[in-house]
Amino acid sequence: MTHTTSSEPVTPDAKSDRAITPETAGADRGNIKQNKVRRTGAPGEKLNILGGLGGWIWLAVIILPIYYIVITSFRTSEDLRANNQLLPSTNPTIAPFIKVLQNDFLHYFTNSVIVTLATVAVVLSASVMAAYYITRSTTLGGKRLFQIILLGIAIPVQATIIPVYYLIQQLGLYDTLWALILPQIAFAIPLSVLIIVNFVRDIPAELFESMKVDGAGEWRILTSLVLPMAKPALMTVGIYQALQVWNSFLFPLVLTQSSEVRVLPLSLWEYSGQFGIDVPATLAAVVLSALPLLVAYIFARRHIVAGLTAGFGK
Repeated sequence: MTHTTSSEPVTPDAKSDRAITPETAGADRGNIKQNKVRRTGAPGEKLNILGGLGGWIWLAVIILPIYYIVITSFRTSEDLRANNQLLPSTNPTIAPFIKVLQNDFLHYFTNSVIVTLATVAVVLSASVMAAYYITRSTTLGGKRLFQIILLGIAIPVQATIIPVYYLIQQLGLYDTLWALILPQIAFAIPLSVLIIVNFVRDIPAELFESMKVDGAGEWRILTSLVLPMAKPALMTVGIYQALQVWNSFLFPLVLTQSSEVRVLPLSLWEYSGQFGIDVPATLAAVVLSALPLLVAYIFARRHIVAGLTAGFGK
């Protein structure tokens, strides 16, 4: 006697109409986890109230002096004494700027431009060539050269001002623009080489090898590969060193004397005594001296962070 077993078709579960496999189980766990994250909220999405408040306080600390300098430079001394100094003037004037421009400001400005451009150009040229040699050298000389250059970072400028003064005197360069250019080149190279070396090291070695296979020499590799790819580092070094040279006060004070070679930082110091209590004129000179670097920073700001952090995370 034959027994036939009949079975009802298995109905899928109401919540799922597909077979359960290790792959689908893993996907389900991922979906559950994702849904949980959506419900609870990612940590990065939480509001940091204290951090935001601290950021606004720090912004106010930075902006308030700049705001005061700018609004004060557009008012007269009488207006400054008679009204609230933190409010813009109801009768703004450019008289302080005219007064500054009539007192050899353009001459001092030109001297600062010459010193800054000459220093930055030499620093960038020397630093990028030194960085290329250090990163591509397979001998012990490249490592030793890097170590010697880095020693310059540990030497403060103030500790060497007397030897530098004596050296400039012996070379016959005292009270010339060369007395400002050469020492600042020497003190700017160590940090510049450090930044550029860490960036050049990030360039893949395959690119160097492929250019060598194509017959490119060292100079061609430097100009066609290293310079374009190290542009963020070069922009960082250029802006940073230009800022240091432009605002340098110690070297102009010690190594120059006459007004023919006076630069802006020293002229601002002279203006404070020349104009006496004319605060708007002094602050107008500050505004004019800060404009070139402000413009340069605006155009190069996106490269600065990339250049400073290149290679340090390794």
